[in-house]
Formats: sequence, structure tokens, C-alpha cells
Amino acid sequence: MNLTIYHNPSCSKSRKTLELIEKNGIKPKIVEYLKVPPSAETVLNLASQLGLRVVDMLRSGESDFAAIVENAALDDDAALAAGVRNHPRALQRPIVVDEDAGKAVIGRPPENVLALLQK
Repeated sequence: MNLTIYHNPSCSKSRKTLELIEKNGIKPKIVEYLKVPPSAETVLNLASQLGLRVVDMLRSGESDFAAIVENAALDDDAALAAGVRNHPRALQRPIVVDEDAGKAVIGRPPENVLALLQK
């Protein structure tokens, strides 16, 4: 299984999700998205794999959320995705992608990742 985790090592849910993946014998590709923010194209692809609008991938409680949405209409996925590049902290975490199946889940709660692992 070819998994990628968009990971924030400071986040307990992200750490727990990574631990759950590794306990299932999988060594995922780890993308520390705060160090290397995803491109707008990557965010749009993640939204598609999650089956969500970009706004639904954002943490509305984060201060960076306001910085993104003040420059984009909430229904403009492309503008919101571009905003994530400058404000990656607003992105939900972790996001885990099954690269082979083209599917993704948000690891909140961490057990959501089991849907990818139990194919």
C-alpha cells in the first residue's frame, strides 16, 4: 500500500494517525506540510480525493482561516487552494492519501484512516 500523510508532528491527532498507520505495517511517505506547503494544484487534488470542497478542508478556528477567506469567496476552490500555500496551518490535519486508489481521509479522529487500510 502506497500511503502519503500530510503531517504536523506538533499535532496529537497527526502523531496518533501516523502511529496507527505504522502499527499496520505501512511506512507512509510523510509530507510535513508546514515546512513544505502544498501547491494549489495539490490542494485541489486532495479536495477531489476527499470528496470535499476546499473550504471544508480548512480549520475555521485557525487564525489563518480568516487570512485565506478574506481574499477568496468561500465557493471559489481555486482561490482558497492558492491561499493554503501561504497559510498551510489552516489545513485540516492529518490528511492521508492512498496513492494507488486515489482516495483520501482526514485523520480526525485518527481511526478514520482505517477506512483506507481495510480494503
